[in-house]
Amino acid sequence: MNSLRLRLVLLLSIGLGIAWLMAAWFTHVESRHEINRLFDAQLAQSAQVLLGTTRHELHERIEHGEDEIAVSHEYEQKLDFQIWSGGNLLLRSTSAPTTAMAGDQEGYSETVLNGQSWRVLTRWDAHHEFMIQVAEPLVGRESLARHITLKMLIPTFITLPILALLIWLGVGAGLRPLKQLKQEVQQRAANRLEPLAMKGVPEEVVPLAQALNNLFSRLKQAIESERRFTADAAHELRTPLAALRIQAQVAFRSTEDVERHAALENVLRGVDRATRLVAQLLTLARVDPETAITSFKSVDLHGLAASVMADLESFAHLKQIKLTLAEGSPCIVPGDADQLGLLLRNLLDNAIRYTPAQGCVSLTTLHNTDGIVLAVQDTGPGIPKTEREQVLQRFYRIPGSKEDGSGLGLSIVQRIAELHGAKLVLSDSESGHGLVVKVIWPPA
Repeated sequence: MNSLRLRLVLLLSIGLGIAWLMAAWFTHVESRHEINRLFDAQLAQSAQVLLGTTRHELHERIEHGEDEIAVSHEYEQKLDFQIWSGGNLLLRSTSAPTTAMAGDQEGYSETVLNGQSWRVLTRWDAHHEFMIQVAEPLVGRESLARHITLKMLIPTFITLPILALLIWLGVGAGLRPLKQLKQEVQQRAANRLEPLAMKGVPEEVVPLAQALNNLFSRLKQAIESERRFTADAAHELRTPLAALRIQAQVAFRSTEDVERHAALENVLRGVDRATRLVAQLLTLARVDPETAITSFKSVDLHGLAASVMADLESFAHLKQIKLTLAEGSPCIVPGDADQLGLLLRNLLDNAIRYTPAQGCVSLTTLHNTDGIVLAVQDTGPGIPKTEREQVLQRFYRIPGSKEDGSGLGLSIVQRIAELHGAKLVLSDSESGHGLVVKVIWPPA
């Protein structure tokens, strides 16, 4: 029974059933007791009437007030009666008035006698010759009703605390699996991110436990990713910093101007490389899936590409690289303009860096059956097919590469592409020289 709802319903039903049975038993006992006493009172009243009718010289006893009989039961009440015939009072009880207690119509009625309310029954004999009126005070009935009501309420007052206790215990037993789950999560250390055990978890809590397990899995992946990122960043920063220290020591100890000047130039190049590495590390952190901006707007890739190429024109000119942007219509994609600008900047920067002098770097945006395509093509050495998966990893550089770099450019491009629902594809140039990098947005 793994359903929390079913568990609570069963436990509360059992508790309510027990409380109801106890109340019913108490009510039955009290009702039977009160009914026995009520019928005993009726027997006592009947005996009183029989005794009165069997006595001799009834008229003499009535005149001398000797027909009174002591009350023998607490529910037994004083009955007054009158017997009439032809408008004449033939017989009456001692306390009965000499006038008729009610009208001559058969049935029950209520009247006031001596300041008290009475219930009167009027009956005629079969020949309509004798009329009998029997009266009983109502105060006894009201007292009996209050007494029975009180007796009925006592079991309820007794069972209410018991019912509350049973509900308390039932709810506690029903919620015990949830309490155990809370304690398991609460007692976990910060580095314990293994999934929660699903055995014995109620059905209603399964989605919550699964959501927690998914959260633990994502946190574990994020922590491991950050740990690797920190280790890789420390490793990559250690190399240029060590080189800077060596070149600074060379410049400090050098006695010749030419040697000192060369060492200082190496220091500047090292500072530039370290600066670029730090900038790329910050960029990589900024496009992390957990923190990246996901509120996208419509962005024109062709116009954005023209802007980024204008910024890199001086860098390309310095390396004697020709930058070209193919003519095309606007290509609108949903995305963040700043992140897509970083994607374009890294693609073009890599292409310019690895293309030899007098080379060419071209950028094209177009629509085709695959969707919207952004393609950057260069005339550099390209990337072997066996290395194309590895170059997308952070800090990976192709062995033997002579260009300065950190191995983060394509990793940043791939992450931005994934955030925008696009696919990154590396392929050979149609001319057989260089690399073509495509970012493809599939059709909506």
